[in-house]
Amino acid sequence: MIAAGCGLSLFVTASAPSLAQSAGGCQLQGTANFSPGLNSNPQPFSYNFAGNLTGCQGTQAGVPATGVVSAGDAVSINGQQFQEPVPTGSGGCANSTTSGIAIATWADATQTVIQYSTAGAAAAVQLSGTAVPSVTLQAINPLPGQPTSTTVTTTRYGGQAANGVLAFQPPDPTACNTPTGATSAGISGGVTFSE
Repeated sequence: MIAAGCGLSLFVTASAPSLAQSAGGCQLQGTANFSPGLNSNPQPFSYNFAGNLTGCQGTQAGVPATGVVSAGDAVSINGQQFQEPVPTGSGGCANSTTSGIAIATWADATQTVIQYSTAGAAAAVQLSGTAVPSVTLQAINPLPGQPTSTTVTTTRYGGQAANGVLAFQPPDPTACNTPTGATSAGISGGVTFSE
């Protein structure tokens, strides 16, 4: 989940407003990688993202305090590699729109599959998404007899909305002004799930 800017932003985010009206909220810290890099020329791009969810609180009993989230990554499930759907977008450092699917895995091994879209400008992006029932991941180079796909199922926050805003910090602030562009960025902010 992402948008760009030299300020660029990404993902399931929000700065945990009124948790009393939401099912849960966490702080998010992670890294996004873009291909091709984002610069001043609008263009199609793809990306992956991985991050940590911390300080989670919620109105439901037993909400895990931590978790991890990823989109577009290769993940290991039962010792086999599978590919998450790769998010795509269009735009550059000034503004962009994106869409994709992310998977949050919580400390108690429950999971949330989030289908999302973003629209952003400069250093922030608005994200809106929904926890969907499941996503199917394709196997990466399966051996004979191994499954060619696997399904990840939502077991926490099913059907709830994910909303928010994240901040994007490229390691090199001048990268957006180069032909190569910003190929990676730190992403930080919060995420909330609500009914």
